[in-house]
Amino acid sequence: MGYKTPTCPIASECGGCEWLSVPYPIQMRRKHEALAEVFAGLVDADKIALSEAAHTEGFRHKAATPFAPGRGSLVLHGFYARGSHKIVPCKSCLVEQPDLRPALEAVAEVAARMGISAYDEDRGRGLLRHAIARAGWKTDELLLTIVCNGDTLPREREVVRAITGAAPRVSAIALNVNKRKTNAILGTRTRALRGDGIMHDSLLGCTFAIGPTSFYQTNPEQAEVLYTRAIDGLCLKEGQVLVDAYCGTGTIGICAARRTDGLRVIGIESVSGAVADARNNARANGLEDQCEFVCADATRYLGDLAQDGQGIDALVMDPPRAGSTPEFLQAVCQLAPARVSYVSCNPETQRRDIDVLLEGGYHLESVELVDMFPHTKHMESVAVLAR
Repeated sequence: MGYKTPTCPIASECGGCEWLSVPYPIQMRRKHEALAEVFAGLVDADKIALSEAAHTEGFRHKAATPFAPGRGSLVLHGFYARGSHKIVPCKSCLVEQPDLRPALEAVAEVAARMGISAYDEDRGRGLLRHAIARAGWKTDELLLTIVCNGDTLPREREVVRAITGAAPRVSAIALNVNKRKTNAILGTRTRALRGDGIMHDSLLGCTFAIGPTSFYQTNPEQAEVLYTRAIDGLCLKEGQVLVDAYCGTGTIGICAARRTDGLRVIGIESVSGAVADARNNARANGLEDQCEFVCADATRYLGDLAQDGQGIDALVMDPPRAGSTPEFLQAVCQLAPARVSYVSCNPETQRRDIDVLLEGGYHLESVELVDMFPHTKHMESVAVLAR
């Protein structure tokens, strides 16, 4: 069966799916070639494994919209046009889970009907700034976060009833307060308007609570592939100690603990809210005795472990796009875990860091491309190293 290239009426304005007109097999070939170029000299191109996306439409389980004043009481919503803050209207998006955009549209329609003002970013006036929707992959839950330039919404209960009437899948609503004149979407304070302000989803048999500020992969189907490759590469056994560095809400470490009885997981994360989420997630999955989550800088924590002469059996690391630090990598080499799985959204910084590990006594066993973001040049890769 031939591949049919999808079309989008706003593709030229939105720019989010810059490779939408490129047939998917060619997209994957380009990504594979780009990854092979980054790892040239370490691994032959034909040895780099390729995990194609299971779906190229409806795979994003998180969506957002800015709001802006329109004519009269109209509230504009959609996407920012490429390279600007002009809003391109959008009622549906082919890469988003289908229930997301109607939930965002409901916020705009209810606000217009009830006279709730949209935020004018040039003047710093108006109330309604953004909305973010997250839908469960394995659950029917949907969390809607409304970001406001104020502490409250007018007629909050009525607003909640109207939104859930228009978008019945919405199971929880949260209000996030952002009064700063900034391009950052979220502020620091959030409270629940419906339910407890969180939703739940499942990965690799584990349940995770997801709040308005929680990090959770936008493509959970491919996240399962990514995490499986990372965990499989560690060859974990009962009684071993696994460090999950840059662990976020603990997803990889908790999934590893579920698969390996008696495994001890130490998760390291610098964001206190994420650490609290990770601890709650471990408890919800009955794994609190196996999983310990520490709020600390990963570089400093691993350096302290190395200085204390402690050992670990395995390490999984998923750092930000900028990669890790030389000090962290030197501590890894000193701790000498037998196996390391390095998950990355930036192959160039991943290669830079792997070179340090190679100098410290590791060899590269495998590299795999996991396509989390079809129709874009972005990719995730998993590299497995051993001593």
